Amino acid sequence: MYGGESTPEAEPQTIISVENEIITHDNNCTLEDINKVNEYLECSKIKFENRLRQQQIKESSIDDFIIHKTIGMGAFGRVLLVNYKLKPEKFLAMKIMKKEQILKRNFLQHVFNEKQLSSNLRHPFIIHMEYYAKDICNLYFIMPFIVGGDLFGLMSERGVLDELHAMFYAGQMILALEYLHSLDIIYRDLKPENVLIAADGFIKLTDLGLSKRITSNRTTTLCGTPYYLAPEIIAIKPYGKPVDWWALGIIIFEMVSGSVPFIADTEKKLFYKILSGSYRMPINFSPNLSHFVKNLLQVDLSKRYGNLQNGISDIKSHRWFNKIDWIILYNKNMVPQYIPTFNSPSDTHNFESFVEEDTSIICNGVDQTHFANF
Repeated sequence: MYGGESTPEAEPQTIISVENEIITHDNNCTLEDINKVNEYLECSKIKFENRLRQQQIKESSIDDFIIHKTIGMGAFGRVLLVNYKLKPEKFLAMKIMKKEQILKRNFLQHVFNEKQLSSNLRHPFIIHMEYYAKDICNLYFIMPFIVGGDLFGLMSERGVLDELHAMFYAGQMILALEYLHSLDIIYRDLKPENVLIAADGFIKLTDLGLSKRITSNRTTTLCGTPYYLAPEIIAIKPYGKPVDWWALGIIIFEMVSGSVPFIADTEKKLFYKILSGSYRMPINFSPNLSHFVKNLLQVDLSKRYGNLQNGISDIKSHRWFNKIDWIILYNKNMVPQYIPTFNSPSDTHNFESFVEEDTSIICNGVDQTHFANF
């Protein structure tokens, strides 16, 4: 579990903005006018497609990095704190993926998708891959080290977040999902563990291993984390971008109530509850929040926010977000309610401690032809 010491949470009545600054997050694509969101998204899509064609990320060597310690555990191996020898002042997170495990679990395409997306996406609230390496045993994805830990750790420490705090994080998730969806990418793994908190208090979505670019607006793969799965995924129906809006409803519910809406002692019972769409709205939710969550957690896709005629406008213009200026938020011209504490760029106290293992273990019998395209 991630966690650590933090500064006390303030409870302002309004979200505070700072002096406006327009930030260029995607080459020369800027967002400074609420009426030009579509132009920004189209510019970002062109840049994304160009990067895909150019294959800008170059392969590094594992010997280019100094390994410090384990900061997390992934599905196929550890996540290590490292730094690049040529830039020793910059600390990074190295995600190790064992080739043997990737093949055993039939996740080769997922991992390839993650490399393609992580190295080419550019958004202020989505992490990106800076370096890539491989050897006979492993693949290595190297990303910026996000010093503040994750939302799961913060929620474990706080129990619940007030609505203004939750609104601040939810707004960033919405902007990130809007960007991904404009590229026809579904995220499919929105949960507190995948929401990192950066040194400036803003978030970074991480782990694009289940993300997928869809061309037909639908896919059928059963994947994700059970508590956050949309009903159509469980029902093994063709699904698309609305699954991310369902997961957004779950995570907002969890941030403010301290628990997910659907709970059961077996996966079968859990899935039954999700398919029924039956849950209790907490009494501490404001009327605006209750209305918003209710319209995200709609089993009927024809009623789910984000999938209606107005698309994402139903979400961004909802009255629960009346204190959010989307342009100011995108450009990070707001004062976060929480700033993580850390003593140095390599401070890992906001992360769980792990027993280290011998990283020099030799693997045997991995068919390298599967990884030729990496």
